[in-house]
Amino acid sequence: MVSVADLMTDTVFTLQPSDTLSDVRSLMELAKIRHTPVTDDDGTFQGLISNRDLLACTISRLAEIDSAVQEEIDTAIRVSDVMRRDVVCVEPETSLKEAARLLYENKYGCLPVLKGRKLVGILTEADFLRLAISLLEGTDTI
Repeated sequence: MVSVADLMTDTVFTLQPSDTLSDVRSLMELAKIRHTPVTDDDGTFQGLISNRDLLACTISRLAEIDSAVQEEIDTAIRVSDVMRRDVVCVEPETSLKEAARLLYENKYGCLPVLKGRKLVGILTEADFLRLAISLLEGTDTI
């Protein structure tokens, strides 16, 4: 059986609850990611923040807000204030088929991968696209 552990990304960028929206924006832009797990100092999973969450907290450009003002707002809002806590997670041993169904049927963009309460990876739509490309190219490499 092919499991989540076979496809997940195990080097994960994370944030802490005390980080700010400014930190989220910088990390997502720099790392080119759309989902960031939130952990405490011990790596215990606390929640998730996505680019959609970030956009929901951003004042529309139509309001003609200066970028410096948006930055000031972003540095005042903590990740813990906007992160989602009720996140569906999987274990490394979860079948890849089950994880794919969870993503597809619930329209999730990612699944944090936990061992107990510790974050050990993340499985994203991009991981499945990488798999699809390798299968279409006829390679065995995931």
